[in-house]
Amino acid sequence: MRVSVVGATGMVGQIILKVLAERSFPVTELIPVASERSVGKKVAFGGQNWTVVSLADAVAAAPDVALFSAGGAASLEWAPKFAAAGTRVVDNSSAWRMDSDKKLVVPEINADVLEEGDMIIANPNCSTIQLVVALNPLHEAFGAKRVIVSTYQSVTGTGKAAVDQLEGERKGEDPQMVYPYKIDGNCIPHCDVFLDNDYTKEEMKMTHETVKIIDDEGIKLAATAVRVPVQGGHSESVNVEFERDFTLEEVRKILSETPGVTLQDRPEFNTYPMPLMAEGKDDVFVGRLRRDFTTERGLNMWVVSDNLRKGAATNTVQIAEVLMAKGFIG
Repeated sequence: MRVSVVGATGMVGQIILKVLAERSFPVTELIPVASERSVGKKVAFGGQNWTVVSLADAVAAAPDVALFSAGGAASLEWAPKFAAAGTRVVDNSSAWRMDSDKKLVVPEINADVLEEGDMIIANPNCSTIQLVVALNPLHEAFGAKRVIVSTYQSVTGTGKAAVDQLEGERKGEDPQMVYPYKIDGNCIPHCDVFLDNDYTKEEMKMTHETVKIIDDEGIKLAATAVRVPVQGGHSESVNVEFERDFTLEEVRKILSETPGVTLQDRPEFNTYPMPLMAEGKDDVFVGRLRRDFTTERGLNMWVVSDNLRKGAATNTVQIAEVLMAKGFIG
């Protein structure tokens, strides 16, 4: 399998390489791509050093699959060029997610939508991925009709510069500011840009992407996205109102049997999901399950996942695995 990783030197790109190795994805040739200033540098993978090339050179090489994590502008310009060369693209940016002609995929939920004609496949937003992995099996059982989400998002979701800001502040330095305010010891209710409706782009991504992935226009979702001084992963407080009644025992059974979910719901032993424990892992962790006593069929839950792994790199590689299993690549 000839695999190009676009953005190979970035935070997500580096973890894509790590996940490809961990999951024994059959890479026979790696074609790493990074910014022009990184062309010619070496990337270690599979016991070899591979030379970073330009996007144009990667397109000319016509790999089997290109795993993109280089931002929306690069994806909009270059993903179609890879596709025209016969390369399947799995894109991590928001560029193609809501394009009606592109599939938005979380393999545990909707791998079946992928068809031979799909040359550009979108990877959802990290916050959306962990939400729908936990929500979808409950929706199938009880019919989710209204969802309220508050996110507690790691600085790693913004990138290395944000991690540098947090670490610099903790050392008492005066680092370059990525956020409009200090992040250490603070919570900033502002992820991405504000839109005309006063929600942020991040919040509306969750609304629209959830409906597209689960394929149910009846789900009404509103989110508040907050950046917190954490590096290990994203956390979400989720309140769901269902159409049909449920018991907590039924919810626990469903979640405990859901692929990709780890149930941590023993409050009497202080067992609940935390980003400190989720970091470096691929599962979505769910706990603090309890009925919402203010409504008839409401559920509260706490959902945590490593946003760089299942929220980005791992889901990307899993999509590539589905393409391989279907015989579309390789």
